[in-house]
Amino acid sequence: MANEQLLSIETLNALWDNELIPLLCDYIKIPNKSPLFDKNWKQHGYMDQAMQLIAEWVSHQTVKGMQHEVLQLPGRTPLLFIEIEGDCDDTVLLYGHMDKQPEMTGWENGLGPWRPVIKNDKLYGRGGADDGYAIFSALTAIRLLQEQHQKIPHCVIIIEGSEESGSCDLPFYLDHLHNRIGHPRLVITLDSDCGNYDQLWLTTSLRGIVGGTLRIDTQKEGVHSGLGSGVMPSCFSVLREVLDRVEDSHSHDIKIAALHADIPSIRKQQNIDAAKALGADLINAQPLTEGTKPIHCDNSELKLNQTWRPSLSVTGMDGIPNLADAGNVRLPYIEVKLSFRIPPNTDPNVAVKALSEVLEKNPPHGAIINFHVQDIGSGWEAPTEKQWLLDAGHKASHMYYQKPMMLSGGGGSIPFMGLLGKQYPEAQFFITGVLGPKSNAHGPNEFLHIPYVKKLTGCVSVILAEAFKEFTKSP
Repeated sequence: MANEQLLSIETLNALWDNELIPLLCDYIKIPNKSPLFDKNWKQHGYMDQAMQLIAEWVSHQTVKGMQHEVLQLPGRTPLLFIEIEGDCDDTVLLYGHMDKQPEMTGWENGLGPWRPVIKNDKLYGRGGADDGYAIFSALTAIRLLQEQHQKIPHCVIIIEGSEESGSCDLPFYLDHLHNRIGHPRLVITLDSDCGNYDQLWLTTSLRGIVGGTLRIDTQKEGVHSGLGSGVMPSCFSVLREVLDRVEDSHSHDIKIAALHADIPSIRKQQNIDAAKALGADLINAQPLTEGTKPIHCDNSELKLNQTWRPSLSVTGMDGIPNLADAGNVRLPYIEVKLSFRIPPNTDPNVAVKALSEVLEKNPPHGAIINFHVQDIGSGWEAPTEKQWLLDAGHKASHMYYQKPMMLSGGGGSIPFMGLLGKQYPEAQFFITGVLGPKSNAHGPNEFLHIPYVKKLTGCVSVILAEAFKEFTKSP
């Protein structure tokens, strides 16, 4: 396979180093938190400030046949819409978002969510990798293709402002723009992860989610432990017993059949291949404390656990006093936040019904148990990739990374993917991104791997060029 680069890495290096990285630094400084985390986002003005920064850069790009505008439906976050004339009428939709997760604690000394820092080829700060880079990567790829007189399809770029809130505003914009978007033959989404920084990664599935709070009440008020223990049931013991109904505490397997699903054979093999390619990096990417081991010794099992099997995480707890304030008192209640990741093809409504029944039915010792669902989202599996798209991905990966592309499921959830899948059922999907090992999106010390994003921009150009060839080839 030819290794000659469509866009030279020297050109990409110069553009990112001199223009795009400084712009991303300015973007990182803006605390444009998603509406879910900033109810007063409109009054604060950060979302508009971030959108203005992006839109102003777009306006200075010499892209032939480009029209762009910032849309804002009443009560909705802004959306940047770009339309670029192509050398054929078939459409490619490119997607990214510009809203951010909140600050999170635990940033290393010298780092912070709104403080861009470049260190060891990494740009630290909230939102650079998730996913402020997307507009710069997408439009730069298109501009450079035009400058080299490469033919491209009709392109539409959407940058939304509510993805981190579950893309709550996106359906309204898709309806509003329906006639202008049309029916894309290819959707490129720059909001996913990569297993390593050594090759191009294509995300083929995403898990769904069911999240909620589980509250257990065993006493009307706190009681001295010397009087209550041995007589009244502890809310902690009830919690342990109830969670044991859901998850095997030794194997970490989920016991509820309704949360499981069959893994398609092609997806199973793709994830096993990805596990082999990652090797020790699959585990090393996790910030395990010294001596802590993963839950399975087989990489393939870990990868399938991460992408196609249900799992439980306890992400919050209430009813517990700080250690400094804790006396010898048995607590009357405990409330925990549970996050269940479910397989891509598991119906989340069926999962909710099964979970509620298992958690609340026949409560131990007659305790009061309530499971309140707060978050529910479907998973997603891509339509089977056509050979031309696989060939294009491998060609791009060999050009810029000198390695084949890898296909892998994603462990997290991206709610809009199910929406786009339903909206454009005939489209092919190329879902990729820059969130590799330790990039830590949503958490402390989030970073953008600079060498990787430069090469990814080149890969986007290859996918677009190959899409044009596919769309215009003779029947």
